[in-house]
Amino acid sequence: MKHIENNISKYELYGERGPNTASPEEIGEPGSYPFTRGIHKRMYAARPWTMRQYSGFGSVFETNKRFKLLLEQGADGLSTAFDLPTQMGYDSDHPMSEGEVGKVGVPIDTVEDIERLFLDIDINKVSTSMTINATSHILLAFYIVLAERRGVSLSELRGTTQNDILKEYIARGTYIYPPTAGLKLSLDVIEYSSQNLPKWNPISISGYHIREAGSNLTEELGLTFSNAIEYISQLKNRNIEIDTFLPRFSFFFNCHNGFLEEICKFRAARRIWAKIVRERFGSDNKASQLLRFHTQTAGSSLTAQQPENNIVRTTIQAMSAVLGGTQSLHTNSFDEALGLPTEKSAQIALRTQQILLSESGVSESTDPLAGSYLIESLTNEIEKSVFELILDIDNMGGMMKAIEQGIPQKMIEDSAYRYQLEVENNTKKIVGVNSFKSELKQTINPLKSDPVLRQEQIESLKSFKISRNKVEVSTTLESLGIKASSGDNIMPAVIACARAGATLGEISDKLRDQFGKMT
Repeated sequence: MKHIENNISKYELYGERGPNTASPEEIGEPGSYPFTRGIHKRMYAARPWTMRQYSGFGSVFETNKRFKLLLEQGADGLSTAFDLPTQMGYDSDHPMSEGEVGKVGVPIDTVEDIERLFLDIDINKVSTSMTINATSHILLAFYIVLAERRGVSLSELRGTTQNDILKEYIARGTYIYPPTAGLKLSLDVIEYSSQNLPKWNPISISGYHIREAGSNLTEELGLTFSNAIEYISQLKNRNIEIDTFLPRFSFFFNCHNGFLEEICKFRAARRIWAKIVRERFGSDNKASQLLRFHTQTAGSSLTAQQPENNIVRTTIQAMSAVLGGTQSLHTNSFDEALGLPTEKSAQIALRTQQILLSESGVSESTDPLAGSYLIESLTNEIEKSVFELILDIDNMGGMMKAIEQGIPQKMIEDSAYRYQLEVENNTKKIVGVNSFKSELKQTINPLKSDPVLRQEQIESLKSFKISRNKVEVSTTLESLGIKASSGDNIMPAVIACARAGATLGEISDKLRDQFGKMT
């Protein structure tokens, strides 16, 4: 495959010809196909973006406390980080979990852990996003059982399971099963949700991690949309009507430091997706054509040197996301390059969004930069380069074939290497790292998880196992194995296991027996 650079021309080239007087006919109206200018006619003037702050660390009790704090401070939705054992299908007492319990997210072994995580939080009123992929079917099953216990109708549950396993194989690495089996489980979640959870987003197709792994802007969009095309094609092979699931597809993008490029990226992304849905898959359903996406500011742009500078970086990135028309936004805390965010830094991150919404005036108009020669030309150029990359992936036989050949993985690695060379050669300036350095001593004291939490989690898990009906657990796990070997949708069987008290690790082990695992 030919290499596709970020290849966005120097801004001066756009400035030479002066302002563009593009008409509404040329660039479209907000809320109308192809949605370059926004998916809603009035955008934030009618519907502010969701302020969804990401949290999860230590124990379910600590994370529950942080959730409540964020809600009290004005967050609109919750976004849950899970620790690596939970992401990889291991209970906290498994030898593979040693040293990782509660470190980069919250540990969830059982339905009881989910109950404690959302203690005194109305799950029928709060939208809950879960950054979970290889075990998304299990976490969704736990959440469904929690709703049943609380008497909350499944039709009222609002939230998202990330459930984007393809990007795990190419960028992030938290996969368990071989790609064919991993894809099957993701599709099962989408199919089940489309039939039973009308307000739930069963997948968040994620360019964020592709960009964090080192890709450029073009690759972030091109690989993400190629993943989406693979999911749609596979679901069509199940004879599922696309307009039954596409309206609940969501996306997750990064927002990096290129202020104007990122704005144009989001504008181009809406247009690309609308064209894919209409022209490639033949859907005239507006709800299917809308690109609904969450944005997170770039974690990889945060520096341990002069960490307070990260507040400025995050603010610039957040402004790009808002001017680009995101539906949901997470702003990183300035101390995340050093450790877990403190309450103070998390509050500053949330206040950044609130100031943008309440004080900056950006919410008062829709796509305020529309018509600028630079903006429109750059949007067009990004669209063209992304479609070229999608065509390259198509010519390989689609994303699954490309993954098997290691093509997207190599593409991201090459881009990351080029970027690092630019930093080391000082052609890419990073304030505080390779320019404008300071000898001031570090004064940040980041939050750190308590190492004794693993033992407390193990004791809790031991007590839970003693209290459950072992026969019922064994029976439902055997039924899950049979269902998995049949090729049928496993979600009803996973939910039955959750109701009976099977743990995340036990469910994952049963599926490892059936599908094997990647080594």
